Amino acid sequence: MAWTREDMARRAAQELEDGFYVNLGIGIPTLVANYIDEGIDVTLQSENGMLGMGPFPFEGEEDPDLINAGKQTITELRRTSYFSSADSFGMIRGGHIDLSILGAMEVSETGDIANWMIPGKMVKGMGGAMDLVAGVKRVVVVMDHTSKAGEPKLLKQCSLPLTGTGVVDLIITTMGVFEVTADGLVLKELAPDVSLDDIKASTEAAFTVSDTLAA
Repeated sequence: MAWTREDMARRAAQELEDGFYVNLGIGIPTLVANYIDEGIDVTLQSENGMLGMGPFPFEGEEDPDLINAGKQTITELRRTSYFSSADSFGMIRGGHIDLSILGAMEVSETGDIANWMIPGKMVKGMGGAMDLVAGVKRVVVVMDHTSKAGEPKLLKQCSLPLTGTGVVDLIITTMGVFEVTADGLVLKELAPDVSLDDIKASTEAAFTVSDTLAA
């Protein structure tokens, strides 16, 4: 059984460490806010100028003035602060964000990422992705293992316009977890009921299997 969006978000939350400043990308990564361990103190940062975001609000308790960079309603904390998006990008570009969790359309075996446009389709802009992959200390990607057509998204080389080259550190998909190392991709974990053969059949990128593979 492949991981659901919530499963991937829960696994990505395990990458958070106490004291981290974290940026969550649009899509599945925003769900990570709901799975942060109570024993870990992290500060969520958003490109639209909010530092210290809480989880999504319960139905009926939404404040339309409190949104993240993906225009989703969120909650604030007692320590929440607000500032301009220019200051927010200053934090990102200055290397002050410890971890960013992003979605992706394609990732290569060397850690290249394509996540901002598909040629021929209208896009509103690249958002903060290029700044994040260039300025953040560690980048984790959360994505489906294959496209809706069943095509691999972990590739030898990305075919879509790149967001960054060699910037991804960890990839969490519906089928498992891969670490990007200097020697290539290493499969570290398998989702429940997903076999190594399943992974091989759905992955174009070359990879090795960790000796400590967690089943």
